[in-house]
Amino acid sequence: MPKWQTRHGLEIVGIHSPEFAIEKDAGNLQSAIRKEGIGYPVAQDNNLATWTAYRNQYWPAKYLIDAEGIVRSINFGEGNYAQT
Repeated sequence: MPKWQTRHGLEIVGIHSPEFAIEKDAGNLQSAIRKEGIGYPVAQDNNLATWTAYRNQYWPAKYLIDAEGIVRSINFGEGNYAQT
């Protein structure tokens, strides 16, 4: 089982919503993922569709969404990692 999945069914997925042009390059994103050792899937959202759909205004934002698509928890900003 990949480390981004748990026996409880939790799956981690990152959504990269770039602010600057250099961050929109897929090669740069892949390089950063490798450099940081990120093992979970990361989607690249250059048009900020996910950011807009969730009416996000903060970075970083962590959303816990259940298997039926219901948002169960939202945490904005740094910290609260253990709680999340």
